[in-house]
Amino acid sequence: MSRNGHLRASDADRDQVAERLRTAATEGRIATDELDERLGATLAARTYGELEPLIADLPGTSPARRRPATPALSVARVAIVLAIAVPLMMAMIFVVTGIIAGWMVWAIAGWWFFGHRRHRHHHRYGAPRHAHRQAGAGGGRGFWA
Repeated sequence: MSRNGHLRASDADRDQVAERLRTAATEGRIATDELDERLGATLAARTYGELEPLIADLPGTSPARRRPATPALSVARVAIVLAIAVPLMMAMIFVVTGIIAGWMVWAIAGWWFFGHRRHRHHHRYGAPRHAHRQAGAGGGRGFWA
């Protein structure tokens, strides 16, 4: 007896056992009169413990150990999930890379307007801004002297 033998069996469980018994009779594993006896006991069974002995000598699993069948994913469901997931992923990638690219544009613009100007003035007027300090405007002693 399994550990679930004390649990109540459902109509679906009794139907599974009855179907297994009919299959066994079709395969020649049990005789017709034995099938009638077992089917009567199946319909009268209340718990898994009462159902298990009826199919214990047949190959296969007992009803207490069977797992409910899970429906297979249909092609339509997979297509719907992909139709939703792929655009969402693409939108997320676009937003993330757009934010990064936006900050890069601001960094380049800031460098261009603030950092790049010094170099343009330096070259535009020919000499560095502080060239008068080195040329002896203060008597060769430097600016603070």
